[in-house]
Amino acid sequence: MSEGILLKGYGGFYYVLAEDRVWECSLRGRFRIRDQEFLPGDRVEIEPNGEQETTEKAATTKDMNKKATIERVLPRRSVLIRPSIANVDQALLVFALTAPQPDLNLLDRLIIQILGAGIQPFLVLTKKDCWLGDSGEETLWQAYGKLGYLLAMVSSKTGEGLEWVRPALAGKITVLAGPSGAGKSSLVNALAPGAKLKTGDVSRKKRGRHTTRHTELFQCAGGVVADTPGFSALDLPKMKREELSSFFPEMTPFLGSCRFKSCLHDKEPDCAVKEGVKKGDIHPLRYEHYQMFLQEVIAAERRY
Repeated sequence: MSEGILLKGYGGFYYVLAEDRVWECSLRGRFRIRDQEFLPGDRVEIEPNGEQETTEKAATTKDMNKKATIERVLPRRSVLIRPSIANVDQALLVFALTAPQPDLNLLDRLIIQILGAGIQPFLVLTKKDCWLGDSGEETLWQAYGKLGYLLAMVSSKTGEGLEWVRPALAGKITVLAGPSGAGKSSLVNALAPGAKLKTGDVSRKKRGRHTTRHTELFQCAGGVVADTPGFSALDLPKMKREELSSFFPEMTPFLGSCRFKSCLHDKEPDCAVKEGVKKGDIHPLRYEHYQMFLQEVIAAERRY
């Protein structure tokens, strides 16, 4: 019996990464009877279906999928609903430093969405070889770096900075999110040279008629990665208005110091958070996004 990670499933077969190879698996009858749903990222135990190939044939079919049966599904540590994937360890938020200019509103939305799902974000800024950052941009990215999230500036073309990203993927299930044109496919190709993904390949695969409605995982840098277009157009997670500030760690030192205990750090007088913005302890753009998101959360509250 071997333990592995479910990568994808279609046509009644499930593809499991175990023992450094991919196995084509069928289900034990009891799973069919229960009609159990399987998700990419599920950890499963599989039983090989005996000898698949002769020694001579194995030499020429080294990468061919071997057959096995799924015997057991291990308990899930976590589940994402959109996209549907289990046991995620971290999210790689991929944004270009330039061409296109980074959409920082989307970045902050993604950070909140990821944190709301109980997943740690890792911000990867691509195209460093093309970036001619000014002092304002440097200050902005330094502000993100101080939030306690992993952050790396990389060039998929020259390889600069990839030494910080590659070890973070090993042995983990990682979701990949970010806008089109940010260089996600180039990043994957640089991290896993054998992948040879073309721009848009992963997204097209998930829309293809032979794939499942779930996200598909693929091997990368010693771990498995999922491209997640479901994170690219999103609403903020359901929350109360007073909870929003908890997603902005730079505000934490100021909470409780406002004039009003119920301060939402928006239009109230004598607000310690707004004072922190004036003093430069909170980046004004991050605070601007907080104010925008606060209005969305209040509007959503009224609809509940």
